Amino acid sequence: MAPVELPALPAVPSPAATRPTTSQHDHLVRRARALAWLGVGWHGIEAAIAVGAGLAAGSIALIGFGADSLIEAFAGSIVLWRFASARATSAIAERRAQQLIAISFYVIAAYVAIEAIRSLAGGDEPDASWVGIGLAAFTLVTMPPLAAAKARVAEALRSSAGKSESRQTMLCAYLSAALLIGLGLNAVAGWWWADPLTALVIAVVAGKEARDSWRGESCCTAPPLDAAPSERCDEDCCT
Repeated sequence: MAPVELPALPAVPSPAATRPTTSQHDHLVRRARALAWLGVGWHGIEAAIAVGAGLAAGSIALIGFGADSLIEAFAGSIVLWRFASARATSAIAERRAQQLIAISFYVIAAYVAIEAIRSLAGGDEPDASWVGIGLAAFTLVTMPPLAAAKARVAEALRSSAGKSESRQTMLCAYLSAALLIGLGLNAVAGWWWADPLTALVIAVVAGKEARDSWRGESCCTAPPLDAAPSERCDEDCCT
């Protein structure tokens, strides 16, 4: 009887084949910096509008949203620091950046939670803020595409710090939705307590992201193929 020939299994690409070339790596790093600069610029404007409108209306949710925007700008600055030329392939810088982003989440969670509880306990009734509603609606539309672009670059670079920062950008979209609901209920129905409750939601979500970012596995950015062996990442470092 003639032997039965089994179909050939598809070749599994080696981990090295998935690493970007030197030129691809440099392009990804430049793109990561450009996206970080875009985020830093917008979050700075966003923070100024949100905090100003929040102070005018007495809205802790808006002030908390503005504070979160400042933290997101800080996280973007960390990514810029992370992908500076001197640290583009540093595993130590990768882990340090990831931890700094986690700490920034903890700071905003603690601040917003304390202020929201104080507002609820004191019965502080914020005024309606149509500027805040417009800001929340605009941010809800614009942040998801930016977060997705950051996540794609971070995945290609195998950067957990970059992934954490992209999740923070997506968190901004989620918080915009919560803010829109809270401000809308206060403006339309007069439910003042919706504002501090929205702030508590912001604090809880930020706390969860802080925990996940701090516990996340560290993976260094995939170096170019001509990097020295000591500069390479473990093959199973990041997915």
